[in-house]
Amino acid sequence: MNKKLSGFLISGLMLAASSWAVAGNTVASVNGKPISQKDYDFYLQQAMQRRGQNKGRGGVNRQAVINELVNRELLHQAAIKEKVENDDTVAFQLKQLKVDAMIQGLINKLSKDNPITDKELKKEYDKRIAGAKLTEYKARHILLKTEEEAKTVIAELDSGAKFEDLAKKKSTGPSAKDGGELGWFNPSQMVPPFSQAIAQMKKGEYSKKPVKTQFGWHVIKLEDIRKRTPPKFKDIKGQLRMVLQNQRIQKYIVKLRKKAKIKIK
Repeated sequence: MNKKLSGFLISGLMLAASSWAVAGNTVASVNGKPISQKDYDFYLQQAMQRRGQNKGRGGVNRQAVINELVNRELLHQAAIKEKVENDDTVAFQLKQLKVDAMIQGLINKLSKDNPITDKELKKEYDKRIAGAKLTEYKARHILLKTEEEAKTVIAELDSGAKFEDLAKKKSTGPSAKDGGELGWFNPSQMVPPFSQAIAQMKKGEYSKKPVKTQFGWHVIKLEDIRKRTPPKFKDIKGQLRMVLQNQRIQKYIVKLRKKAKIKIK
């Protein structure tokens, strides 16, 4: 379905709520073909996901959605009449949609048969928190082209020169105009030599030896240190579940590949 048609079908989705009522499990019919409540729920869910909306139904105009489903069924019946399914491209797309639906069904079955427990989630949370780098640093730096230039800057600092002034005057980095200000950062945001150097410094110190990275030679000043509060278990529980589910799927695929006869050309 192209974007223009998709937009037409969901254009009335978020209109004011309507009191339009239906009987039983059928919300409408088109030329004798019923449109069920299940059809309605599925279409609404998909439309919400495409628009990035919440799953709640507040503000949804039910009749507008049903009219979109009626239009959709009319187009479907016209496509059948025109024997569109015989088109090679359409047939291929239908095949891929079926494959995707079956794979998703398998994943859902695997998840249902062997659900991830809260104990597993908590274990994963504890492991990630233990390995997380929660220390953050606030620093400035002066980036120079050569080691000799960096040593000269260090000598000037030893003689009482202000770090910010030297950064504005001599640094070749983009932070020069701000006196070398880097703000707060996690060590993982910096290249290893930079992070390793700053981890060995104390608050208020500047590096006594030039620090070499792929960007050049740095003179670093550590201004402050703080501990970042880790996210609470309840706040990332859903993300952890997705991570563990993906890990299980990958293991399942590895198992299938070991048993399969695969030839790649």
